[in-house]
Amino acid sequence: MIQKKRVEKKQEKEAELLLENNKKEQRGDGCGVIEADDPYFPVLLKQIENVPKRLYYRGTLSALKERCFAVVGTRKPTEYGRWAAYKLGKRLSESGFTVVSGMAAGIDTLAHKGALSAGGRTIAVLGCGIDICFPAANKLLMEEIEEKGLLLSEYPPGYPPSKFTFPKRNRIISGLCEGIVVVEAGLASGSLITAERAAEQGRSVYALPGNINSVMSIGANKLICDGAQPIAVIDDLLWDLGVRKNPDQQFYEMLSSNEKKIVALITEKGEVTSSFLCQTMKLPASKVNEILTVLEMKGIICTYFGKIFIAK
Repeated sequence: MIQKKRVEKKQEKEAELLLENNKKEQRGDGCGVIEADDPYFPVLLKQIENVPKRLYYRGTLSALKERCFAVVGTRKPTEYGRWAAYKLGKRLSESGFTVVSGMAAGIDTLAHKGALSAGGRTIAVLGCGIDICFPAANKLLMEEIEEKGLLLSEYPPGYPPSKFTFPKRNRIISGLCEGIVVVEAGLASGSLITAERAAEQGRSVYALPGNINSVMSIGANKLICDGAQPIAVIDDLLWDLGVRKNPDQQFYEMLSSNEKKIVALITEKGEVTSSFLCQTMKLPASKVNEILTVLEMKGIICTYFGKIFIAK
């Protein structure tokens, strides 16, 4: 602990020195700085312990004014984790949220890409100087985030990444957001540190349940045991955030009259049972189940533990 504090103190001094050097050199590298008293400094971030004195940025600061939600996880996800991270980033973006992550390999990268694929904004909080791409393989992604979203760091340009800087930046990822979702994480994953910081900051913590035989699911499953909210379907998260999204209009127009009625009922209620649909529509269970099967095959609804939800 003493060694860690000494290292952090040394890092702060190095950061201050780099800042002074940058001011003297007038770098002109497109990097901006917002101090803690700046109007653009995130309101939620001001509420955490150890508030960063300043943030270096590249990109669009207005991304900080939107509702933010973090998607984090392991650097070595399974195919399931890759799909979930991309889908969560995309759905959150489609629902008007700025997706926040750390631009690490794996889950972070896929969450950023999912948000960008929906035409939304995403924020990457770096564990190094704003001019350093880490990992190097994310160079194109970093450029796209700068163009369409925002790159943030508490470290000045030229500051190198280290095993200490990444855990420290995690408090900023959670601090910017209303909550976080951990997609996949091993027991030693840095995303568990982000979840811990989020809980300390009073943010909502979600976790995606995973295969108990997978080492990449141990961390997320343990979070659920410790009180994190599990995500049975992605709409669980969106509904908790107050989002009620109608099915895509293109799909809706192609439905039969009974299919449209069922979709409308599910959309209105948020979740229903097949018995409720039978009673409301005055149709036999065999007919309702037939329609539900077709709708699920079309990808418009999904069922889980006897309840029916809108999937798209």
